[in-house]
Amino acid sequence: MEGLALKATTRDILGKKTRFLRRQGITPAHLFGHNLKSLALQCNTTELKSIIAQAGTTTLFNLKIGTEKRPRKVLIREIQNDALSQQILHIDFYQIIMTEKIKVEVPIVLVAEAPAMRVKGRLLMQSLTSLSIECSPDKLPPEVKVDLSPLEEVGQAIRVKDLVINPDITITSDPDQLIVKISEEAAAKVEEAVAEAEAEAPVEVAPEQEPTD
Repeated sequence: MEGLALKATTRDILGKKTRFLRRQGITPAHLFGHNLKSLALQCNTTELKSIIAQAGTTTLFNLKIGTEKRPRKVLIREIQNDALSQQILHIDFYQIIMTEKIKVEVPIVLVAEAPAMRVKGRLLMQSLTSLSIECSPDKLPPEVKVDLSPLEEVGQAIRVKDLVINPDITITSDPDQLIVKISEEAAAKVEEAVAEAEAEAPVEVAPEQEPTD
């Protein structure tokens, strides 16, 4: 997105003291990159929210740090939010070298109509919502579109290996991974019940961690 930019400054306040920054409308951040020493930064929370809304995690933008003459090309790598208030606690930026390929997750967007869905009692089940890809920064797509028009019958599906995308982009997700499938409503409910049962199986919970500041 041409012209998209965010201002940031270096940060000396670390650890639990960063809560005082948040109260002032400032979000703590870190900048990482290949062969780059990480930098502790801070930025205006309102401006940051605007960038997140416009760029997401798949659009390059300029990060202007303090008095540096040249902005850095970055992607949003991770956002930490408060579980209850959804307040932004911390954000990680990743500096991009335009001559090196990058690996990212891009969202999957379903387009067109599946002819099979014109019959009542059928469900379109989506199993995958993002795709792992590798490409040059200038070829990075904001999303990957999946055309549903070939799905004409119950049982038909689209897997990662069925996708046709820009030859400059390499898909690194499992090629056999299911993206979408047409199911009868009753069969879909059985599959959902099995998935819920598996999800309810006891798991070991890791101790809660403080935000990475």
